[in-house]
Amino acid sequence: MLRITVHLRDEWLLIPCTDPSLHVCWLGSEAISRYTTSYPKREIQADSTFRIRRCVDGGLLSLEDPIKDVLQDNDFIELVIQGDQWMPKQMDLIKSKSVHMSTCLFSMLKWISLDGNSLTTGDLLGLGKGHFKIQLTTEAEKKVNEGRVLIESFIKKNQVVYGVNTGFGNFAQTRIPNDQLKELQDNVIRSHSAGVGAPLSPERTRMLLALRINVLAKGFSGVSMETLNAIVAAFNASCLSWVPEQGTVGASGDLAPLAHLVLGLMGEGVMWSPQSGWADARAVLEGHGLTPLILKPKEGLALINGTQMITALGVEAVERAQAIARQADIIAALTIQTLKGTPKAFDPDIHAVRPQQGQVEVAWRLRSVLHSDVFHSEISVKGGERVQDAYTLRCCPQVHGVANDTIAFVKKILTTELNSATDNPLVFAERGITISGGNFHGEYPAKALDFLAIGVHELANISERRIERLCNPSLSELPAFLVKNGGLNSGFMIAHCTAAALVSENKVLCHPSSVDSLSTSAGTEDHVSMGGWAARKALRVVQHVEQVLAIELLAACQALEFHRPLKTTPPLEKVYGLVRSVVRPWDRDRAMSPDIEAVHKLIQQEKVGVWCARLILRHWKSARPLSFMCWAREILPLLPLEKLRYSSISYSGKFEKIYKKKKRKYKFIVPCLNIVLFNMCVHYIMKHVKVSGHV
Repeated sequence: MLRITVHLRDEWLLIPCTDPSLHVCWLGSEAISRYTTSYPKREIQADSTFRIRRCVDGGLLSLEDPIKDVLQDNDFIELVIQGDQWMPKQMDLIKSKSVHMSTCLFSMLKWISLDGNSLTTGDLLGLGKGHFKIQLTTEAEKKVNEGRVLIESFIKKNQVVYGVNTGFGNFAQTRIPNDQLKELQDNVIRSHSAGVGAPLSPERTRMLLALRINVLAKGFSGVSMETLNAIVAAFNASCLSWVPEQGTVGASGDLAPLAHLVLGLMGEGVMWSPQSGWADARAVLEGHGLTPLILKPKEGLALINGTQMITALGVEAVERAQAIARQADIIAALTIQTLKGTPKAFDPDIHAVRPQQGQVEVAWRLRSVLHSDVFHSEISVKGGERVQDAYTLRCCPQVHGVANDTIAFVKKILTTELNSATDNPLVFAERGITISGGNFHGEYPAKALDFLAIGVHELANISERRIERLCNPSLSELPAFLVKNGGLNSGFMIAHCTAAALVSENKVLCHPSSVDSLSTSAGTEDHVSMGGWAARKALRVVQHVEQVLAIELLAACQALEFHRPLKTTPPLEKVYGLVRSVVRPWDRDRAMSPDIEAVHKLIQQEKVGVWCARLILRHWKSARPLSFMCWAREILPLLPLEKLRYSSISYSGKFEKIYKKKKRKYKFIVPCLNIVLFNMCVHYIMKHVKVSGHV
């Protein structure tokens, strides 16, 4: 039996459809009949005409179509009587699919177990994309139950505990009677739902909700398993609240966005699901067989006190930054080649005497794809080699390298934050006490994300200068702006201006937000992190860097056209072929925005970097004498294997932590594990990647 939720005027009606062969017209008539029965004073003429459309995509339905052909179980539709208006469509302004994530929410066939201690940044990104459903570990459930038992004992003893039977913030000294404790928790959610601005995309909301579940699973917040299970069920059904992105100052946690997250789970406001689109929260929950949350003492505060908004957005920023940092090296190498630059500056001996890790790795990547004994370039042979190049070419390892090291530093901080208890007060069941502290303060992720913006921006800063060298005929020895018939055609003239505009905008966005602080809550919360803005602007910086690199990649491929019939090295020819699979060369002017966006998507999908997978393997002994763990973390993200990507990196990192603690016990196991994982990677690289056409 199909169940269809119908929005008619100000009501949501659940209509069971026992015979799916009936037409859509019957569904509309049945909804009108039920509406007039419930509201006899709101009469609707029996012969009124009406229209019906799906809520999720706005598609109009023919009244003559069989229901089974156009609707599925648990679909949401809107019915409009002649003379009425469609419901306000501000919802249409909200993208249900984020452009930087996957193009659709995947069917969640895999499960991930959360315990509050082992979530990785890759795991969280996968949760946001819809790769996994959530389940809690037995140990996590035990800790959550122990914490809740302690809270209930305090209530029975009438013991004063902040957030349980007191007011909040400046009202901390105000005692709340036991008969008003539920109202207290409901009120804190409603009053704190004061955010403004555009809502988070469903993908980012999923990350926020998953991260909050992980923190609650640690067992230090005092929530009940009943409430936590209800939140997990909402996540697994993709019932996602409307969460405005502005309103957090990043101390006492991300109160406003997390309050909005909980408000929808309480059945208030609006929610999104793949079946309903944006609709009334209670209707969405009931349509998925869920019931609104009924908060118990302390649960309101426990659900909104934490740094999860900063951290969730920060994880997306650092993961995207890591992806573009690798690809920036390949794009720079292509530019160096088209400008007939010399690879001498990437000699390993130069970087051995200044062994900054990022610098050494970038130099190695550049050596791996430029002219060498392994890979031959006709352009380098014919063009000869300069004594030395300009800084934008010669200093790529130093500039790109520090961006890589910055990303690694930020990722370490965020990984710790993912698995940290950031509530207040914290419930320590083993000690039988609650303690008020300051773990909710977002200074750590805020400072880290300000640093991330500064570090990753430099990839765009130096990229824009390379674009200038490509477009400037006095520097490139190529046609001005990389186009024939200059004057009649303008070529990359304005594309370079776009890159310059993005870089200039980034320079403003890189000003640290965490150096600011404003006192709030009547002086009680008198120092804040401003981490929410740090995370949001870091994402904007990363987006701009991706776009600038897309322009450079387009320009470098166009520059390569003027070297034909000479060829560059095989790996760079592969990158050229990848770009040409989505963008044709310019022989005359045309609109460039679609081409920039097409290459931008290639970078977002990490397709540029995947060409180097077999090169890393080929140069393993001669050019990459580092530990296996380091190698695994670099090679695996380049492969189109979600399972391998999310498991092997995670497991290698976890094993590394265990090994550091118990070196003696595991010293004979480590070499064996390395060999097994290495062989597994070689098998996938040589077989799967080659077959899929990536190499």
